[in-house]
Amino acid sequence: MSRLTHSEIHMVHRIGWLRAAVLGANDGLVSTASLVVGVAAAGSAQGEILIAGLAGLVAGAMSMAAGEYVSVSSQTDAEQADLAREAKELEDTPEAELDELTGIYIGRGLDENLARQVAVQLTQKDALGAHARDELGISETVMAQPIQAAVVSAMTFAAGAVIPLIIALVTPVAQTSVFVAGTTLIGLAVLGGLGASAGGAGIVKGALRVTFWGALAMAATAAVGMIFGVAA
Repeated sequence: MSRLTHSEIHMVHRIGWLRAAVLGANDGLVSTASLVVGVAAAGSAQGEILIAGLAGLVAGAMSMAAGEYVSVSSQTDAEQADLAREAKELEDTPEAELDELTGIYIGRGLDENLARQVAVQLTQKDALGAHARDELGISETVMAQPIQAAVVSAMTFAAGAVIPLIIALVTPVAQTSVFVAGTTLIGLAVLGGLGASAGGAGIVKGALRVTFWGALAMAATAAVGMIFGVAA
């Protein structure tokens, strides 16, 4: 008889880059589309609309990269500081740390004897790794990676921002706001659905929440553009 293999697909290993990718693409699409809609609503010419959108793309991509790098680097610094502190405690008070690890496993449902055996064996194999994973909640799977987050954010921001620029380039100026807004809402729905699917969440819910906030942002900038455009 042949054995059926049991395979599982988990999404947790994608957390690091998925969050940055979804945030970058969403921000690029929404911010650039909102900028284009606002400038178009003010009665600007096509060249002015495209220049404003392109400037927003470049500035936004660089800002996203810098922001993600600084933010995730801060997380990395905190993780490294915790690991260094834990390594020092393991060196100075190994018995207390072993008791602490035992207590963690007892709290998770193991009886005292089994918890002690597990703690001893894991400590013998990799004491710092065991404490990092089970006490601090730090593992290689979800550990912060600043450069990866920065690059992914910048690239996905630019990819999202290109869509409203292309629409603004190929549509008549008088209809730019309508076409950009409509295309952006469709793009946001697709993006939200894909992000939710990649993360193992509900597609419809992910699409709706992204589309709602994108529509709100474009409506606000369109109102600003019309007010100041008329005033000018």
